Amino acid sequence: MIQYTFRRIWLGFITAILVSIIVFFILRIAPGDVVDVLLGGEDAFYSEETAALLREQLGLNKPLPVQYASFMKDFLTLQWGASLVDSKPIWPMILKKLPLTLELAILSVLISVVLGIPAGVWMALKQDKWDDYVLRIGSLLGLSIPNFWIATMVILVGMMYFDWSPRLEYVSFWENPMKNLEMFFWPAVATGTSSLATKARMMRSTMLEVLRQDYIRTAHAKGLRYFIVVYRHAMKNALLPVITIIGIQIAGILGGSVIMESIFLLPGMGQYLVYSLSRWDYPVVQTLVLFFASWIIITNILVDLSYGWLDPRIRF
Repeated sequence: MIQYTFRRIWLGFITAILVSIIVFFILRIAPGDVVDVLLGGEDAFYSEETAALLREQLGLNKPLPVQYASFMKDFLTLQWGASLVDSKPIWPMILKKLPLTLELAILSVLISVVLGIPAGVWMALKQDKWDDYVLRIGSLLGLSIPNFWIATMVILVGMMYFDWSPRLEYVSFWENPMKNLEMFFWPAVATGTSSLATKARMMRSTMLEVLRQDYIRTAHAKGLRYFIVVYRHAMKNALLPVITIIGIQIAGILGGSVIMESIFLLPGMGQYLVYSLSRWDYPVVQTLVLFFASWIIITNILVDLSYGWLDPRIRF
């Protein structure tokens, strides 16, 4: 177990390094330049001497390997520097915006788990009946329709028929819980729809497999109540593959937040990344992408390790 844990951590560290290298060099070779942004845009008139002086002040004239080594040193020591555009420190901005993104992630996971797992169990218990077909069609639609389309339709229908639109000002949960939940409910629904459908279909297939096992027939033969057989014996073992899906959703929710926060005007990590990318703010974009990658890597490691705790048959 300990050896496996260290091996997974080492592989995760290598993955994070590769992500940082790819992001760093893509930003440097892609069209666009933060110097143009600082000097008034691509159409602004300025001399080459002015641009060269600004590059020197920002440290952009150094060799790329030196810039990359400096960035990684600062990231690993949690000295994440400041934005090149507005000089605001990156770490305080992340601390300010991370709770908002985490709230969106938690709500979307809760919605998908609370609705997806019971729907999957019900489909398995009602196999090939009308409610099974209805839920299967609904889950297939949830997988087929992109989340951003659902978010766009929510805003469009809300504005046309219910006089509703996303709030322009963020209201924290501690300031006004009801307004905060109202602000996050529909973004969480749009974010969690595809994951809800995935959980439901996965739960259905694993439940059907478990219900055909010998120990389930033995439990029925011993006279145990149907409810106890299903929820204590069958559902417990059928949940293991679904845990992987939950872990993947938690890991990928930050990536999905980029779209949802932009559509619903939520000032979280995703919107911060889009805004910084539009201004070619290298330190902010590099730090946020590597932060997202670290989040995904750590979550996957924890999910893998949880298997051994949830299922004693698994040995690493």
